[in-house]
Amino acid sequence: MVQSSAYGNGGGGGHASTAVVGIASLVTNDPAQGDGSPLGVIRDAALVIEGDRIVWTGEGARVPATDHVVDAGGRAAVPGFVDSHSHLVFAGDRTEEFAARMSGRPYSAGGIRTTVAATRAASDEALSANVARYLAEALRQGTTTFETKSGYGLTIEDEARSLRVAAAHTDEVTYLGAHIVAPEYAGDPAGYVDLVTGPMLDACAPHARWVDVFCERGAFDGDAARAVLTAGRARGLVPRVHANQLGHGPGVQLAVELDAASADHCTHLTDADVDALASGRTVATLLPGAEFSTRAPWPDARRLLDAGATVALSTDCNPGSSFTSSVPFCVALAVRDMGMTPDEALWAATAGGAAALRREDVGRLAPGTRADLVLLDAPSHVHLAYRPGVPLVAGVWRAGEQVVRAA
Repeated sequence: MVQSSAYGNGGGGGHASTAVVGIASLVTNDPAQGDGSPLGVIRDAALVIEGDRIVWTGEGARVPATDHVVDAGGRAAVPGFVDSHSHLVFAGDRTEEFAARMSGRPYSAGGIRTTVAATRAASDEALSANVARYLAEALRQGTTTFETKSGYGLTIEDEARSLRVAAAHTDEVTYLGAHIVAPEYAGDPAGYVDLVTGPMLDACAPHARWVDVFCERGAFDGDAARAVLTAGRARGLVPRVHANQLGHGPGVQLAVELDAASADHCTHLTDADVDALASGRTVATLLPGAEFSTRAPWPDARRLLDAGATVALSTDCNPGSSFTSSVPFCVALAVRDMGMTPDEALWAATAGGAAALRREDVGRLAPGTRADLVLLDAPSHVHLAYRPGVPLVAGVWRAGEQVVRAA
């Protein structure tokens, strides 16, 4: 056995080491490695895992001795997908709404109320089982880091319990009391903002890392969104914003002004919005599953990328407007319909998602990063878009543990 110090940065403290060899192409997302591209692709590669960390990457011919060896069999390896936007704490079903939309009814924010009623009526156990079900589904498709939100409770008790349920499954938990105005406050939206920024925030802040708001017609205007985000920030939560999905509005500009981690959707952008995203730290998180499921215009990823903005791809998994947990599906949509290259789409679904969560330990495969690895039953990551709908994930490691194996 080679000691962990031989592997460079981030040893595993005496844990058994495992080499994954026989990798046809290894995407590291480290431009200092391999071909020098943003993906840092190493051909005929190997990597070494010790504990929960990557401790070595390089050409297969140079792999050091380890306790265990796994042969990738000529498959491609990519970082685990980072899904930085989902809504998994819910109950109920909106099949009828989807069918009506596919028959011509336009999408609006109002359908959320159906899920609110079902979620309020569900037990904690039922909500937790639902989260676990969809996270297991996502894991089988290569997602190793995920964010999820409240937003289907809209009372102090239901928002707080939604966040407790979410926090039992992930550290990336977002308080979205400002999803829509609660039905009880339909005639008093200002009163609901007071609730969201006051007693509800007090109950929810201890269970969340992020604060979010649906800044959109039919939900919250710019002034209300600002109040929600600044109140959350004062309680130590980092802002993120549902912005510019249904039309032009103040969401993107507000996100950049408040240094939000991400502005999510970004479907309808002015030149000023694009310039703001390119000049700030806020990541433009694109959610093509929503456009697919609502027949809305596609976000123009090419425009954002050419301007120099950082772009992430995520599923927006939710029961109303994007009921998919598949990042590979979203990668294929982004390449086919949003102007992204296969390389750009993969980067956005891994390193881009990590940037949207302000994480440096995931979304890459380099010494010191968390050992989140996906093997594809293909020689190249390009097959994610080249073979849409095909279950290509042949193996998944999360934090150094192999959690998915090919049948």
